[in-house]
Amino acid sequence: MPRLFIAIDLPEELRGNVSALYYGFSKTRWTLPEQLHLTLRFIGEVDGLLFRQIIDHLETIKFTPFTMQLNGLGYFPPRRRPNILWVGVSKNEALTQLQRRLETCLVRLGLEPERRKFHPHLTIARLSPATSLAKLADYLALNGAFSLPPFTVKNFHLYSSHLSKQGADHQIEATFPTP
Repeated sequence: MPRLFIAIDLPEELRGNVSALYYGFSKTRWTLPEQLHLTLRFIGEVDGLLFRQIIDHLETIKFTPFTMQLNGLGYFPPRRRPNILWVGVSKNEALTQLQRRLETCLVRLGLEPERRKFHPHLTIARLSPATSLAKLADYLALNGAFSLPPFTVKNFHLYSSHLSKQGADHQIEATFPTP
């Protein structure tokens, strides 16, 4: 059964800018540039019938193209040992509205509601448990003002994710463009 999630891709021309941040930590798994995305909703494992229903329901989501801007860096979890390094997204009402529509659509289909608050970001690294907090603080001080030019979002994707020892392999299952 595939593990599914809904995401917005980072434009190819901006991926190199983000991957320029990939330095400074040993035993860190950096996200492959071609897999950089902003997850709108993790769905999890589904069977074939539900998979088809999800696609059918997502096709009903309409939205107007909007611009989005990446800026700032941070980590999760915020008050414990960091394990995820991320690039943030500027406050964006259109993005928030799209995410809410997706959430409402999936809950109406019978999926459990997402319990975590939506915090738009791109995961750029999975940090080693041995990552020094002092080293992370220095890295954030040097790179915390990271910012890219705005880009236009014209679609979102339903992805499947297949886990292996090398990490996750993501495959687009369906694309949902603006009208």
